[in-house]
Amino acid sequence: MEKHTNAKETRLTPEEYLDLFRKSKALLDGHFLLTSGKHSAQYMQCAQVLQYPERAAILAEGLAASFRDQGIQTVIGPATGGILVAHEVARALGTRALFTERENGIMRLRRGFTLSPGERVLVVEDVITTGGSVREVLAVVREFEAIPVGVGILVDRTGGTVDFGLPMASLIQLHIQAFEAQECPLCAQEIPAIKPGSRKI
Repeated sequence: MEKHTNAKETRLTPEEYLDLFRKSKALLDGHFLLTSGKHSAQYMQCAQVLQYPERAAILAEGLAASFRDQGIQTVIGPATGGILVAHEVARALGTRALFTERENGIMRLRRGFTLSPGERVLVVEDVITTGGSVREVLAVVREFEAIPVGVGILVDRTGGTVDFGLPMASLIQLHIQAFEAQECPLCAQEIPAIKPGSRKI
């Protein structure tokens, strides 16, 4: 399989990657009411930047550059956030792309997807907060006796504290602080809270 030769080989700085997210309204500053009920001054929705193929390709090339010499044969990510990331990173590396899905609460390969024993696999995800989904995908890879060789993340919200026991690359390390409503400094300033996904966003 031929490698994608038109992708940009030059990696951007973390701030330049962050600027792509901001331009795409994937990273918003304000006062947000999160699904958890907590409040935050920032909100991240990677799908907003991935909807633009050229920007998705730039991000994917940045991740691919960290693993280009690792003999990657397949790139895999969890549905749904990791699907586009896996596809674009695979394009940059000239490999195939797979995604896992939960079936009855268990992460697995479906749709006839399979891995071969010894196959060298890169696991990718759009954003991690605890790394739970990535760990589930790694478990699937190992079930097939394939070899996970690394983890690529667009946005690491753990501040670099997560450890998968493998080489890991992220384009952005971001700590988005969340507050209980009664402790929210934005509420104290009487700044109206917006629920992500509303028409205003």
